[in-house]
Formats: sequence, C-alpha cells, structure tokens
Amino acid sequence: MDATLSRRELLGATALGLLAGCQRQTTPEPVTLDGTESCDQCGMVIGQQSGPVGETYYEDNSPAGHDPPARFCSTVCTYRHRFQTEQRGWTPTVTYLTDYSSVDSDVRETDGTAVLTQHLDASAFAPTSDLTVVVGADVEGAMGPALVPFGEADDATAFAEEHGGQTVAATDLSREAVERE
Repeated sequence: MDATLSRRELLGATALGLLAGCQRQTTPEPVTLDGTESCDQCGMVIGQQSGPVGETYYEDNSPAGHDPPARFCSTVCTYRHRFQTEQRGWTPTVTYLTDYSSVDSDVRETDGTAVLTQHLDASAFAPTSDLTVVVGADVEGAMGPALVPFGEADDATAFAEEHGGQTVAATDLSREAVERE
C-alpha cells in the first residue's frame, strides 16, 4: 500500500512538474540594434546618440510600429518608458541595458563634454537584474547626464570614483532619480 501511494505521489508530482514546464515562458533575448531605429520614448535616432541604450520586452504589449522589443536611445528613456507604461498596465518581461563591464568602452571629449561610447550589439546588453548603475556622473549620454550600467559592481564603483556619481542597483532606480538626470 505504501509503495502504491508513493508511486501515485511521484506520478502526480511529475505530471505537475511537466505541466508547469510547459507553461513556463522563456525570457526573450536582446537584439542587435542597427542604429537606424528611433527611440520609442523620445523619437531620436538611436545610432546618432552617445552612451548606453536599452530594450524592453513587455508581457502582453508591443511598441507601436514595430516588433518587440521597445528600443531606447538612453538609459533615461528606457526607464521613463517603463515607468509610463507600467502606469498604463503594461508589465515588463525583461529590460536590457548596455553592460559597460562587457564592452571595450571609452569616455571622450566632444565640444568640452565627456561622452561615453555607444554599443548596439546584442552581446553588449544585460538584464537590469544583473546591473549596477552609476547615477550623477559627469559623463553625458543621449539625454544629458548618463545613467551608466555595469555588470560588475566593482567596475561601477571604479567608474564613479573617476567620473563622479554614486552606484545603485539598476532594479532600485526610482522615478525621482531618473527624472533628475
């Protein structure tokens, strides 16, 4: 009797596990941007800007005029779009930002302003859950002061020591912090 009950329990647990596995959605991967796309928040051409860029996939919604993901010319536009669409009931599946720990980046002077290089290849992106962002650095991106994401917290700290600012987990960025930039 005990063996039969254990077998039933095992079969039931296996069936539930298989059913849950079938219902589990896979997280969409980041895509390479060709640079000609317009930002879904502000409309600027992404490839004509400097600094970090972003992409967001939503559960049941898509950006107007093209297939997912929603694409952004800056970290600031990425977060502004997320905050605005969440108020309308959109649920983000995943947001990707440029991971400056994974790319060979450079800060250069342009007309007396420090600007950060841009990276559009899918391999340059990491999910916000894996990133630390430097807020308040003296480096410009597409929308003014850049929110600079790093996959390695030590890289974010080193960047903040060199360029100013403070570090915060990308998932903890507040609407207020984004609006200050």
